[in-house]
Amino acid sequence: MFRKKIYSLHRTLSLIVAIPVLLWAASGFMHPLMTNIKPQVATQKLSPVAIDSNAIRVPLTVALQKNNITAFHSVRLIHIDTKFFYQVQPEVNKAPVYLSTVNGKLLPSGDWLYAQYLARQFLDGPKDPTPAATAIPVAMVEEGHDCCNAATSCVLNNNTGSKVANVSRLTTFDKEYKYVNRLLPVYKVAFRRPDGIRVYVETTQDRFAFAMDNKRAVFDTIFQWLHTWSWLDAWGNFKLVLIIAIALMAFFTAVLGIYIFCITKTKKANGHALVRARRNHRYTAIVGALFTLAWSFSGAYHAFAKFKTDDRDAFFISNQFAPDVELNFGQLQTIINKPVSNISLVKMDEQPWWRVITMANKPPALHVKVMKNMEAPMPAVTFINANDYSILPQGEEKYAAWLAAQFSHNAASSIRSVTPVTKFNDEYNFADKRLPVWKVSYNLHNNERYFIETSTGKLSARVNDSELAEGYSFALLHKHHFMDWAGKTARDWSTMVWAFVQMAIIVIGLVLWWRAKKPK
Repeated sequence: MFRKKIYSLHRTLSLIVAIPVLLWAASGFMHPLMTNIKPQVATQKLSPVAIDSNAIRVPLTVALQKNNITAFHSVRLIHIDTKFFYQVQPEVNKAPVYLSTVNGKLLPSGDWLYAQYLARQFLDGPKDPTPAATAIPVAMVEEGHDCCNAATSCVLNNNTGSKVANVSRLTTFDKEYKYVNRLLPVYKVAFRRPDGIRVYVETTQDRFAFAMDNKRAVFDTIFQWLHTWSWLDAWGNFKLVLIIAIALMAFFTAVLGIYIFCITKTKKANGHALVRARRNHRYTAIVGALFTLAWSFSGAYHAFAKFKTDDRDAFFISNQFAPDVELNFGQLQTIINKPVSNISLVKMDEQPWWRVITMANKPPALHVKVMKNMEAPMPAVTFINANDYSILPQGEEKYAAWLAAQFSHNAASSIRSVTPVTKFNDEYNFADKRLPVWKVSYNLHNNERYFIETSTGKLSARVNDSELAEGYSFALLHKHHFMDWAGKTARDWSTMVWAFVQMAIIVIGLVLWWRAKKPK
């Protein structure tokens, strides 16, 4: 009697979860294929350009006053072709303005133009991997020459490479550019090509954010419908409840299946086709059940973790600097005594600091795939006091610790370590997007860790020991990162093989159920 109840319960649960699990397995099978059918871009990281002090003919203070800018959040240098501009951001997440370093003039629609320039560089590759960044010719400052018009023409009248169809600025996530991409605001630059490729860029960091083409969009839509059930998004948290319930039923079904396998004996086929089919299904299912346990548990755990609000975007530094801040680029370069690729202004303990990025001794590799390689080197950064031009030893590390203290409100004495993170791992993974970052570890609050992006002054991720358990569960049991030792290809094959086994178990089980149900 007890065995009959177990058999009946197992059969009922199997029928309930069969179709949802089949959809999950099918979309899980296609996920590795999706990661290898990405839109083709030339590079995801641009080579830095060394800046000559002679390129800056108008001081920052003069350019700011000339354009009636009374306060700003950040400033750095950018170039469009060989024309250099101060990129001045009035407030966090606001579109920056572009002021010529030659004459201080405002570049009309500067951010819109720069987004197109960046997107084309990422898509087609730079025309010259090491564009000239030397002294500006005297002709450029003569009356009648307008570097703003030259930069505009460079972008809008470029007859080589892919043509831009339209450009739009995103301040919120949408169905194509989802929350998993993390970065906002960004520009969506659509190109007039048969594949309809769209490249998303973050202009304030010269950063490639995402790319989508028509083929990938189809795969992405199918995956969202079958795997994450986007068609239930309007249900809010009830969608999570439903997913957790079905995943746990699948887990319990696998447990019952293993139990039934252990308490029963396999019947001999003796030439009976149906018995032979059940026998094969029995042995296939017991092997597949181990992976059913793994993905159903980790999937339910992952869905449960989503009940906690992800508030990382609420943690950032919003500075306001007066327009009288002095930038003596020549003095900075003399102090550093290395080629400078960029500068930015930050505030720490009410003191303004120039965050100076210097060129690496080894030229960066072209055609870098940051997301594919899952790593990005830590830049060489020097902190120089904006008042007396003194150098702050280990400035970048101290700034990371200071930012973490602002976000956590923990005492500096509770910091256990501050370490650079240049590649994704099971603790700080691909879904966190930003690289490189600094990991600030505390010895309190369940050993919480703050991952800080110093270039933006933003929190990238925050985890502690209890939250880390869910991350490891999802990475190892759901996404097969236990195969990382063999490389991505082996991990993809592992995912696909066992997803296919799940599909086979379900299909064979349904066929056997239907055949047994048919009247004889």
